[in-house]
Amino acid sequence: MSSRRQPTGLSGVLLVDKPAGPTSHDVVASLRRATGERRVGHAGTLDPAATGLLIGLIGPATRLASYLTGQEKTYEARIVFGAATDTLDAEGSVVETAPVPASVFEESRAREVLEGFMGASLQTPPAYSAVKKAGQTAHRAARSGSPLALEVRRIDVSEADLVRIEADQSAWVVRFTVSKGTYIRTLANDIGRRAGTVAHLAALRRTRSGQATLEHAHPLEEIADRAREGAVTTLFADPVPLLGLPRADLPAEQVAQGRPAPLPSDAPDGSHLFAVATDERLLAIYRRDGDLLRAETVFATGVAR
Repeated sequence: MSSRRQPTGLSGVLLVDKPAGPTSHDVVASLRRATGERRVGHAGTLDPAATGLLIGLIGPATRLASYLTGQEKTYEARIVFGAATDTLDAEGSVVETAPVPASVFEESRAREVLEGFMGASLQTPPAYSAVKKAGQTAHRAARSGSPLALEVRRIDVSEADLVRIEADQSAWVVRFTVSKGTYIRTLANDIGRRAGTVAHLAALRRTRSGQATLEHAHPLEEIADRAREGAVTTLFADPVPLLGLPRADLPAEQVAQGRPAPLPSDAPDGSHLFAVATDERLLAIYRRDGDLLRAETVFATGVAR
């Protein structure tokens, strides 16, 4: 008899409050064990030491990943000054130390430094990251002593707000809102240099990803408990507001066949994607094509709301 899991019929979005320690892949494995569903994914990796919001996707809902990973994300970061590490965070080895000017702990100076990181810029991913180049993973190459030359990428920082200064710990706590692919570790390292010293990321917690927020996320233990009770679907989040797309109402039979439909007369200007849903399920995502809507992704069984 095959040991391969059979589809469970589950299709939904689970907002997870990830603890420190597990990788994002480990969280996926935990969701797979809890739900019994083999098709499980996530929308946006968190480093093992990071905590907070991870969007879990169960069953056919894994096809939502491409729509959710590109959204802005908000983090609360603790930056410690005076020591730089090879990984740019507290998991690495200290490679440089430097005195910390007293001005670093003046609020006006802190806000001035952070202001300089607002807006669009180019960033090089850390050597110890999951970025791949020519089939090689950056962190594996770095650990083997042959770090990859990684290409810079465009990032955008729309928020860099000083939450508090912890002078006795030589630290700042900062809230960042950033575009997809931004490494907060690299920002911490660069902030240290801009402040006239060195620094590393000591702790990181993701509080928002697109429209999803940490306050609606669930610990893995709660998810496992609900799954054992046969009630894991009660934790599913409504995918329609998470997508942040305007809604189009179309007959379910038309959607199931993937047939195009006229563009709604009240369609917002500039909207290219639309969520097609009933009160119970997300049925599809349609793309605007002139005066028509054409099916881009159809969920045969829908995604629970």
